[in-house]
Amino acid sequence: MQVQVHELVGAVHDVAWLPWAVQYFFLIAISTTALLLCLPAFVLGREAKLPEARLALMTAVTTGVAAPIALLADLHQPARFWEFYVYTNPTSWMAWGAWIVPAYVGLLLAFAWALHRPAFYAWGQEDWRFAKLFQWLSLGGQANGFAKLLGLGAALAALGVLLYTGTEVYIVKSRPLWNTPLLPLQFAVTGVAGALGVMLVLGRILRSGWQAEERMNRQLLWSLAVVAVLGALWFAIALSGLSAQHAEALASVAGFPVWQSLAWWGALAIGVAFVLAWIAPARSGWLTGLIAIHAAWMFRWTVFMGGQAVPKVGSGMYDALLPTGMHGMMGVIGTFGLWLFLLIVYTTFMPWSEAGVPKANNPSVPAQPAAQH
Repeated sequence: MQVQVHELVGAVHDVAWLPWAVQYFFLIAISTTALLLCLPAFVLGREAKLPEARLALMTAVTTGVAAPIALLADLHQPARFWEFYVYTNPTSWMAWGAWIVPAYVGLLLAFAWALHRPAFYAWGQEDWRFAKLFQWLSLGGQANGFAKLLGLGAALAALGVLLYTGTEVYIVKSRPLWNTPLLPLQFAVTGVAGALGVMLVLGRILRSGWQAEERMNRQLLWSLAVVAVLGALWFAIALSGLSAQHAEALASVAGFPVWQSLAWWGALAIGVAFVLAWIAPARSGWLTGLIAIHAAWMFRWTVFMGGQAVPKVGSGMYDALLPTGMHGMMGVIGTFGLWLFLLIVYTTFMPWSEAGVPKANNPSVPAQPAAQH
Protein backbone atom coordinates (compact mmCIF):
# COMPACT_ATOMS: atom_id res chain seq x y z
CA MET A 1 0.00 0.00 0.00
CA GLN A 2 1.45 3.33 -1.04
CA VAL A 3 1.02 6.28 1.28
CA GLN A 4 0.76 9.74 -0.25
CA VAL A 5 1.08 13.05 1.50
CA HIS A 6 -0.68 16.06 0.01
CA GLU A 7 0.58 19.37 1.31
CA LEU A 8 -1.04 22.71 0.61
CA VAL A 9 1.30 25.68 0.59
CA GLY A 10 -0.16 29.15 0.85
CA ALA A 11 1.51 32.05 -0.89
CA VAL A 12 1.71 35.51 0.65
CA HIS A 13 0.12 38.16 -1.55
CA ASP A 14 -1.51 41.54 -1.26
CA VAL A 15 -5.26 41.94 -1.50
CA ALA A 16 -6.53 42.54 -5.01
CA TRP A 17 -8.80 45.45 -4.07
CA LEU A 18 -7.61 48.00 -1.55
CA PRO A 19 -9.74 50.40 0.56
CA TRP A 20 -9.61 52.76 -2.44
CA ALA A 21 -12.05 50.35 -4.13
CA VAL A 22 -14.42 50.62 -1.17
CA GLN A 23 -14.38 54.39 -1.58
CA TYR A 24 -15.03 54.14 -5.30
CA PHE A 25 -17.98 51.76 -5.01
CA PHE A 26 -19.36 53.82 -2.13
CA LEU A 27 -19.13 57.18 -3.89
CA ILE A 28 -20.27 56.03 -7.33
CA ALA A 29 -23.33 54.32 -5.86
CA ILE A 30 -24.26 57.49 -4.00
CA SER A 31 -23.72 59.62 -7.11
CA THR A 32 -25.78 57.49 -9.48
CA THR A 33 -28.69 56.99 -7.09
CA ALA A 34 -28.68 60.68 -6.10
CA LEU A 35 -28.96 61.58 -9.78
CA LEU A 36 -31.99 59.30 -10.12
CA LEU A 37 -33.53 60.94 -7.04
CA CYS A 38 -33.32 64.42 -8.59
CA LEU A 39 -35.07 63.47 -11.85
CA PRO A 40 -38.70 63.82 -10.62
CA ALA A 41 -38.14 67.55 -10.11
CA PHE A 42 -35.75 68.43 -12.92
CA VAL A 43 -37.08 66.13 -15.65
CA LEU A 44 -40.71 65.43 -14.69
CA GLY A 45 -41.32 69.02 -13.53
CA ARG A 46 -42.43 68.38 -9.94
CA GLU A 47 -41.47 71.77 -8.52
CA ALA A 48 -42.52 70.86 -4.97
CA LYS A 49 -39.54 68.49 -4.85
CA LEU A 50 -36.98 71.12 -5.90
CA PRO A 51 -35.42 71.63 -2.42
CA GLU A 52 -34.35 67.99 -2.10
CA ALA A 53 -33.63 67.73 -5.84
CA ARG A 54 -31.03 70.49 -5.52
CA LEU A 55 -29.41 68.58 -2.67
CA ALA A 56 -29.51 65.40 -4.76
CA LEU A 57 -27.86 67.13 -7.72
CA MET A 58 -25.16 68.56 -5.45
CA THR A 59 -24.57 65.09 -4.00
CA ALA A 60 -24.45 63.46 -7.43
CA VAL A 61 -21.96 65.93 -8.92
CA THR A 62 -19.51 66.07 -6.00
CA THR A 63 -19.41 62.31 -5.36
CA GLY A 64 -19.46 61.60 -9.10
CA VAL A 65 -16.26 63.60 -9.60
CA ALA A 66 -14.52 62.13 -6.54
CA ALA A 67 -15.38 58.48 -7.30
CA PRO A 68 -13.25 57.99 -10.46
CA ILE A 69 -10.25 59.51 -8.67
CA ALA A 70 -10.54 56.83 -5.99
CA LEU A 71 -10.82 54.22 -8.76
CA LEU A 72 -7.61 55.45 -10.42
CA ALA A 73 -5.84 55.31 -7.06
CA ASP A 74 -6.91 51.69 -6.62
CA LEU A 75 -5.19 50.81 -9.91
CA HIS A 76 -1.86 51.63 -8.17
CA GLN A 77 -0.63 53.06 -11.47
CA PRO A 78 -3.21 55.44 -13.05
CA ALA A 79 -1.76 54.82 -16.52
CA ARG A 80 -3.25 51.31 -16.34
CA PHE A 81 -6.63 52.88 -17.05
CA TRP A 82 -5.44 53.50 -20.59
CA GLU A 83 -4.98 49.77 -21.12
CA PHE A 84 -8.76 49.28 -20.95
CA TYR A 85 -9.00 51.19 -24.24
CA VAL A 86 -5.87 49.87 -25.95
CA TYR A 87 -6.38 46.22 -24.99
CA THR A 88 -10.13 46.12 -24.55
CA ASN A 89 -11.99 42.92 -23.72
CA PRO A 90 -15.68 42.95 -24.70
CA THR A 91 -16.42 40.04 -22.34
CA SER A 92 -15.11 41.92 -19.27
CA TRP A 93 -17.52 43.99 -17.18
CA MET A 94 -14.56 46.00 -15.89
CA ALA A 95 -13.64 46.91 -19.47
CA TRP A 96 -17.21 48.03 -20.11
CA GLY A 97 -16.99 50.15 -16.98
CA ALA A 98 -14.06 52.03 -18.49
CA TRP A 99 -16.51 53.37 -21.07
CA ILE A 100 -19.63 53.67 -18.94
CA VAL A 101 -18.11 55.67 -16.06
CA PRO A 102 -16.62 58.51 -18.20
CA ALA A 103 -19.90 58.69 -20.15
CA TYR A 104 -21.84 58.97 -16.91
CA VAL A 105 -19.60 61.66 -15.42
CA GLY A 106 -19.64 63.65 -18.67
CA LEU A 107 -23.44 63.52 -18.99
CA LEU A 108 -23.85 64.32 -15.28
CA LEU A 109 -21.70 67.45 -15.53
CA ALA A 110 -23.45 68.51 -18.74
CA PHE A 111 -26.83 68.05 -17.05
CA ALA A 112 -25.75 70.12 -14.03
CA TRP A 113 -24.37 72.84 -16.32
CA ALA A 114 -27.61 73.00 -18.30
CA LEU A 115 -29.68 73.37 -15.12
CA HIS A 116 -27.44 76.20 -13.90
CA ARG A 117 -27.14 77.93 -17.28
CA PRO A 118 -29.92 80.54 -16.69
CA ALA A 119 -28.30 81.60 -13.40
CA PHE A 120 -24.89 81.89 -15.08
CA TYR A 121 -26.47 84.07 -17.75
CA ALA A 122 -28.17 86.27 -15.14
CA TRP A 123 -24.92 86.69 -13.24
CA GLY A 124 -23.27 87.75 -16.48
CA GLN A 125 -25.79 90.60 -16.76
CA GLU A 126 -25.57 91.75 -13.15
CA ASP A 127 -21.95 91.36 -12.08
CA TRP A 128 -19.81 93.42 -14.45
CA ARG A 129 -16.58 92.29 -12.77
CA PHE A 130 -17.04 88.70 -13.92
CA ALA A 131 -19.43 89.30 -16.82
CA LYS A 132 -17.14 87.70 -19.40
CA LEU A 133 -16.61 84.63 -17.23
CA PHE A 134 -20.31 84.08 -16.60
CA GLN A 135 -21.16 84.73 -20.26
CA TRP A 136 -18.60 82.09 -21.18
CA LEU A 137 -20.08 79.65 -18.66
CA SER A 138 -23.56 80.20 -20.10
CA LEU A 139 -22.22 80.04 -23.68
CA GLY A 140 -23.98 83.34 -24.28
CA GLY A 141 -27.50 82.01 -23.76
CA GLN A 142 -30.05 81.24 -21.09
CA ALA A 143 -32.22 78.50 -22.63
CA ASN A 144 -31.92 75.12 -20.92
CA GLY A 145 -34.78 73.13 -22.40
CA PHE A 146 -32.28 70.49 -23.54
CA ALA A 147 -31.44 69.76 -19.87
CA LYS A 148 -34.21 67.15 -19.71
CA LEU A 149 -32.64 65.21 -22.57
CA LEU A 150 -29.25 65.37 -20.87
CA GLY A 151 -30.87 64.22 -17.62
CA LEU A 152 -32.39 61.19 -19.32
CA GLY A 153 -29.04 60.36 -20.90
CA ALA A 154 -27.29 60.67 -17.54
CA ALA A 155 -29.97 58.45 -15.97
CA LEU A 156 -29.36 55.70 -18.54
CA ALA A 157 -25.62 55.95 -17.91
CA ALA A 158 -26.26 55.84 -14.14
CA LEU A 159 -28.24 52.61 -14.54
CA GLY A 160 -25.34 51.27 -16.59
CA VAL A 161 -22.92 52.11 -13.79
CA LEU A 162 -25.12 50.39 -11.20
CA LEU A 163 -25.35 47.32 -13.45
CA TYR A 164 -21.63 47.07 -14.15
CA THR A 165 -20.44 47.75 -10.58
CA GLY A 166 -22.74 45.09 -9.17
CA THR A 167 -22.10 42.52 -11.89
CA GLU A 168 -18.31 42.80 -11.96
CA VAL A 169 -18.27 41.74 -8.30
CA TYR A 170 -21.03 39.16 -8.58
CA ILE A 171 -19.32 37.19 -11.37
CA VAL A 172 -16.20 36.44 -9.27
CA LYS A 173 -16.91 32.77 -8.54
CA SER A 174 -13.76 32.29 -6.48
CA ARG A 175 -15.23 34.49 -3.73
CA PRO A 176 -18.44 32.87 -2.41
CA LEU A 177 -19.43 36.02 -0.52
CA TRP A 178 -19.41 37.98 -3.79
CA ASN A 179 -20.91 35.38 -6.09
CA THR A 180 -24.53 35.82 -4.98
CA PRO A 181 -27.27 37.01 -7.39
CA LEU A 182 -28.74 39.48 -4.89
CA LEU A 183 -25.49 41.45 -4.53
CA PRO A 184 -26.08 43.92 -7.43
CA LEU A 185 -29.51 44.79 -5.98
CA GLN A 186 -28.03 45.20 -2.50
CA PHE A 187 -25.38 47.56 -3.88
CA ALA A 188 -28.05 49.67 -5.60
CA VAL A 189 -30.46 49.89 -2.65
CA THR A 190 -27.76 50.64 -0.07
CA GLY A 191 -26.57 53.30 -2.51
CA VAL A 192 -30.01 54.92 -2.36
CA ALA A 193 -29.88 54.87 1.45
CA GLY A 194 -26.40 56.40 1.41
CA ALA A 195 -27.43 59.11 -1.06
CA LEU A 196 -30.44 60.06 1.07
CA GLY A 197 -28.15 60.07 4.12
CA VAL A 198 -25.82 62.58 2.46
CA MET A 199 -28.79 64.68 1.33
CA LEU A 200 -30.23 64.73 4.86
CA VAL A 201 -26.93 65.90 6.35
CA LEU A 202 -26.47 68.55 3.64
CA GLY A 203 -30.08 69.65 4.14
CA ARG A 204 -29.34 70.27 7.79
CA ILE A 205 -26.14 72.18 7.05
CA LEU A 206 -27.69 74.27 4.26
CA ARG A 207 -31.06 74.63 6.04
CA SER A 208 -33.28 73.23 3.34
CA GLY A 209 -36.32 73.23 5.68
CA TRP A 210 -38.25 70.70 7.71
CA GLN A 211 -40.61 69.83 4.86
CA ALA A 212 -37.75 68.69 2.61
CA GLU A 213 -36.21 66.81 5.53
CA GLU A 214 -39.49 65.03 6.20
CA ARG A 215 -39.85 64.00 2.56
CA MET A 216 -36.26 62.70 2.45
CA ASN A 217 -36.73 60.73 5.66
CA ARG A 218 -39.88 59.18 4.20
CA GLN A 219 -37.87 58.08 1.18
CA LEU A 220 -35.18 56.76 3.51
CA LEU A 221 -37.81 54.66 5.25
CA TRP A 222 -38.64 52.90 2.00
CA SER A 223 -35.01 52.34 1.06
CA LEU A 224 -34.14 50.92 4.49
CA ALA A 225 -37.17 48.64 4.31
CA VAL A 226 -35.98 47.27 0.96
CA VAL A 227 -32.44 46.85 2.35
CA ALA A 228 -33.87 44.84 5.28
CA VAL A 229 -36.05 42.71 2.99
CA LEU A 230 -33.12 41.90 0.69
CA GLY A 231 -30.93 41.03 3.69
CA ALA A 232 -33.58 38.74 5.16
CA LEU A 233 -34.15 37.17 1.76
CA TRP A 234 -30.40 36.54 1.39
CA PHE A 235 -30.27 34.69 4.72
CA ALA A 236 -33.50 32.79 4.03
CA ILE A 237 -32.27 31.52 0.65
CA ALA A 238 -28.90 30.55 2.16
CA LEU A 239 -30.44 28.70 5.11
CA SER A 240 -33.02 26.91 2.99
CA GLY A 241 -30.45 25.58 0.55
CA LEU A 242 -32.48 26.72 -2.47
CA SER A 243 -29.37 28.38 -3.88
CA ALA A 244 -26.01 26.66 -3.68
CA GLN A 245 -24.29 30.02 -4.17
CA HIS A 246 -25.97 31.63 -1.16
CA ALA A 247 -25.50 28.52 0.97
CA GLU A 248 -21.78 28.43 0.18
CA ALA A 249 -21.44 32.15 0.92
CA LEU A 250 -23.11 31.78 4.32
CA ALA A 251 -21.09 28.66 5.16
CA SER A 252 -17.83 30.50 4.43
CA VAL A 253 -18.45 33.07 7.19
CA ALA A 254 -21.07 31.59 9.54
CA GLY A 255 -18.60 30.09 12.00
CA PHE A 256 -16.72 33.30 12.77
CA PRO A 257 -17.87 35.60 15.60
CA VAL A 258 -16.71 38.74 13.77
CA TRP A 259 -19.19 38.05 10.97
CA GLN A 260 -21.98 37.44 13.43
CA SER A 261 -21.18 40.79 15.07
CA LEU A 262 -21.21 42.53 11.69
CA ALA A 263 -24.61 41.06 10.86
CA TRP A 264 -26.10 42.22 14.16
CA TRP A 265 -24.45 45.64 13.80
CA GLY A 266 -25.90 46.10 10.32
CA ALA A 267 -29.37 45.07 11.46
CA LEU A 268 -29.14 47.46 14.42
CA ALA A 269 -28.07 50.39 12.20
CA ILE A 270 -30.97 49.80 9.81
CA GLY A 271 -33.44 49.40 12.67
CA VAL A 272 -32.37 52.53 14.56
CA ALA A 273 -32.41 54.70 11.44
CA PHE A 274 -35.80 53.29 10.44
CA VAL A 275 -37.38 54.00 13.84
CA LEU A 276 -35.95 57.53 14.01
CA ALA A 277 -37.14 58.37 10.50
CA TRP A 278 -40.56 56.94 11.34
CA ILE A 279 -41.24 58.74 14.62
CA ALA A 280 -39.48 62.05 13.92
CA PRO A 281 -39.10 62.54 10.15
CA ALA A 282 -38.79 66.33 10.41
CA ARG A 283 -36.31 66.44 13.30
CA SER A 284 -33.96 63.47 12.92
CA GLY A 285 -32.05 64.38 9.76
CA TRP A 286 -28.65 64.51 11.43
CA LEU A 287 -28.91 61.07 13.02
CA THR A 288 -30.73 59.23 10.25
CA GLY A 289 -28.44 60.73 7.63
CA LEU A 290 -25.21 59.82 9.40
CA ILE A 291 -26.42 56.31 10.23
CA ALA A 292 -27.49 55.73 6.61
CA ILE A 293 -24.07 56.89 5.36
CA HIS A 294 -22.37 54.62 7.88
CA ALA A 295 -24.50 51.62 6.89
CA ALA A 296 -23.85 52.11 3.16
CA TRP A 297 -20.10 52.40 3.70
CA MET A 298 -19.88 49.50 6.14
CA PHE A 299 -21.76 47.22 3.72
CA ARG A 300 -19.15 47.83 1.04
CA TRP A 301 -16.25 47.50 3.47
CA THR A 302 -17.64 44.18 4.70
CA VAL A 303 -18.21 42.85 1.20
CA PHE A 304 -14.91 43.93 -0.35
CA MET A 305 -12.36 43.75 2.45
CA GLY A 306 -14.19 41.11 4.48
CA GLY A 307 -14.76 39.04 1.35
CA GLN A 308 -11.03 38.97 0.68
CA ALA A 309 -10.39 37.89 4.29
CA VAL A 310 -12.09 34.56 3.61
CA PRO A 311 -9.33 32.22 2.28
CA LYS A 312 -9.85 30.51 -1.06
CA VAL A 313 -7.88 27.49 0.16
CA GLY A 314 -7.56 26.37 3.77
CA SER A 315 -9.39 27.14 6.97
CA GLY A 316 -9.57 30.11 9.28
CA MET A 317 -9.64 33.72 8.21
CA TYR A 318 -7.08 36.27 7.18
CA ASP A 319 -6.65 39.54 9.03
CA ALA A 320 -8.34 42.36 7.12
CA LEU A 321 -7.13 45.30 9.15
CA LEU A 322 -7.16 48.88 7.95
CA PRO A 323 -3.53 50.03 7.46
CA THR A 324 -2.59 53.59 8.35
CA GLY A 325 -0.81 54.56 5.11
CA MET A 326 -2.07 55.99 1.83
CA HIS A 327 -3.42 52.59 0.79
CA GLY A 328 -5.49 52.44 3.98
CA MET A 329 -6.77 54.94 6.52
CA MET A 330 -5.05 57.99 5.00
CA GLY A 331 -6.48 57.10 1.61
CA VAL A 332 -10.00 56.80 3.03
CA ILE A 333 -9.66 60.11 4.89
CA GLY A 334 -8.13 61.74 1.82
CA THR A 335 -11.02 60.66 -0.38
CA PHE A 336 -13.56 62.11 2.03
CA GLY A 337 -11.40 65.26 2.17
CA LEU A 338 -11.49 65.51 -1.62
CA TRP A 339 -15.27 65.18 -1.58
CA LEU A 340 -15.51 67.88 1.10
CA PHE A 341 -13.32 70.18 -1.02
CA LEU A 342 -15.55 69.61 -4.06
CA LEU A 343 -18.61 70.30 -1.93
CA ILE A 344 -17.17 73.63 -0.74
CA VAL A 345 -16.33 74.60 -4.32
CA TYR A 346 -19.81 73.63 -5.51
CA THR A 347 -21.68 75.54 -2.83
CA THR A 348 -19.41 78.58 -3.17
CA PHE A 349 -19.14 79.04 -6.92
CA MET A 350 -22.26 77.31 -8.29
CA PRO A 351 -25.78 78.82 -8.20
CA TRP A 352 -27.06 75.56 -6.74
CA SER A 353 -30.05 77.14 -4.97
CA GLU A 354 -31.35 78.58 -8.26
CA ALA A 355 -31.55 75.33 -10.22
CA GLY A 356 -35.12 74.90 -11.41
CA VAL A 357 -37.30 73.01 -13.85
CA PRO A 358 -35.73 73.33 -17.32
CA LYS A 359 -37.46 75.68 -19.74
CA ALA A 360 -36.83 76.67 -23.35
CA ASN A 361 -36.14 80.22 -22.22
CA ASN A 362 -36.16 82.21 -19.02
CA PRO A 363 -38.51 85.20 -19.31
CA SER A 364 -37.34 86.58 -15.97
CA VAL A 365 -33.94 87.41 -17.43
CA PRO A 366 -33.75 90.05 -20.18
CA ALA A 367 -32.10 88.75 -23.33
CA GLN A 368 -29.65 91.59 -23.82
CA PRO A 369 -25.86 91.81 -23.98
CA ALA A 370 -23.91 92.57 -20.84
CA ALA A 371 -23.25 96.23 -20.15
CA GLN A 372 -19.79 97.48 -20.95
CA HIS A 373 -17.87 99.04 -18.06
